[in-house]
Amino acid sequence: MTDVRLRSAMEPERGLYMAESRNVIMRAVEAGHRPRSFLMSPRWLEQMAPLIRRSTGADDGGDVPVFLAPEQTLRRLTGFTLHRGALAAMRRPALPAVADLLSTARGGGPARRIAVLENLVDHTNVGAAFRSAAALGVDAVLVSPRCADPLYRRSVRVSMGTVFQVPWTRIPRWPTVDVLHDAGFTVAALALSPDAVSLDDFVASPACVAPDARLALAFGTEGDGLTREALEHADVVVRIPMSGDVDSLNVAAASAVVFWATRGVGAVA
Repeated sequence: MTDVRLRSAMEPERGLYMAESRNVIMRAVEAGHRPRSFLMSPRWLEQMAPLIRRSTGADDGGDVPVFLAPEQTLRRLTGFTLHRGALAAMRRPALPAVADLLSTARGGGPARRIAVLENLVDHTNVGAAFRSAAALGVDAVLVSPRCADPLYRRSVRVSMGTVFQVPWTRIPRWPTVDVLHDAGFTVAALALSPDAVSLDDFVASPACVAPDARLALAFGTEGDGLTREALEHADVVVRIPMSGDVDSLNVAAASAVVFWATRGVGAVA
């Protein structure tokens, strides 16, 4: 578990992901995800017992193994101190097609406001973006083919389990935006381009205030931002007004600002 690159490749390939802490495991189970096995020190077994019973239908886990090990052994296996109770290897659910997600993400109805994460490499930023999306009413998240895995352990932990709450899928081709345009979305790219409009002006434009507005907000990688191709395919480029000689924010902070500013899109009156 100490090799991030290896795990990032192996976990999706083998159809699993790791959930850390009782609360995160509980949120995964509440989202309908099924455990493959549990791992914890003996002192956490009593607290985990109700969740094991709920997720497996048996006090001892039934067909789902429950592994117990001394904390020193757990540190050697995982590469970190397991402070939050337990790990669970969870069965990774199948991702929906983009069109299907967009048509059902808003409580079974069409999404009105979504985020697109292009090539983010830091799992912390992915998790933080999901947490902000959940808190600020974003209907769904699309991740590009090279974006970090939202179900990687650190992404899940930073998101506080909201990766199980916000509908998401991986878009197979990006920056092709035909599927977004076909669904009626305006694609807004967050970048520092010379032709970018202020976020203040953008939220007052028809793209955000029209009764039938549907908005896709695209955020780029931590270093270079959105690719040139993504900017060329966007309908509008938007920048966050800055002061104090600061030209940009971390992508996690920027996404929170933009999600808050555009919260009126698709809001129920």
